[in-house]
Amino acid sequence: MTRRPPPHGSAAGAIIAILAVLVLAADQFVKYLTITHLPQEQVVPVLGGFLQLFYIRNSGAAFSIGAGYTWVFTIALAVVACVIVWKAFSVRARLWAVVLGALLGGVLGNLSDRIFREPGFGVGHVVDMISMPWMLPAIFNVADIFIVCGMISIALLIIVGLRLDGTRERDHKDESAAESAEDAPAEDAATEADPQHSARRDGAGAED
Repeated sequence: MTRRPPPHGSAAGAIIAILAVLVLAADQFVKYLTITHLPQEQVVPVLGGFLQLFYIRNSGAAFSIGAGYTWVFTIALAVVACVIVWKAFSVRARLWAVVLGALLGGVLGNLSDRIFREPGFGVGHVVDMISMPWMLPAIFNVADIFIVCGMISIALLIIVGLRLDGTRERDHKDESAAESAEDAPAEDAATEADPQHSARRDGAGAED
C-alpha cells in the first residue's frame, strides 16, 4: 500500500486553524451555557458520582494552584499559543496538524477567559464546570481536555519518532546507514588504486 504524500504547508496550516477555531467555539459555547444555566458552586449530578457539573470561576491553574498569580498563566498561555502558530509553518504531517490544532484551540479557549472575563484584562477567571470526583478532585472545562490530550499526543508523536515534516526518525537513520554503506566501497576503491596507501595502512597496523 502506497503512503499518502504529506500535505503542503498551507494545507497543514488550514487543518490547524480550522480545528483551533472549532475547539475554541465549542469551549466558549459550553462556558456560555454554564454561565447562563448552572447555579454557581452547586453540584449538578449527570451520571451519579461518575460525572457531575460544578460551575466555578478559577483564577489559578489546575487544583486552583497559583490563584494569586493569574497574570502569569495569561502570559504562559499567550507564549504557548505563539509557539504553536510559529511551529505551524513547518508542519507537514497530518497527525501533527490535528494535534497542534486541538491544542491551540484549548489554549485559546482559556486564554480568552484570562483576557476578556472578570475581574479584568489579563487576570480574568477561567470558567470550569466538569467534575469527575472518582478520578481526580479538579474541576475542569472543555479547553482543559484538549490541552491535556494535546500534550499527551505530542509526547506520543515524539516517542514514535514522527517529525513535523512528516518523516520519521528511523527514515533518517536508514539514510545515514545507506550513505555510510555507499562511502565504504568508495574508500576501498581508493585503497586499491593506491597500493602505497594500503602498504602504509598495513605497516601502521603492524607497528600497533
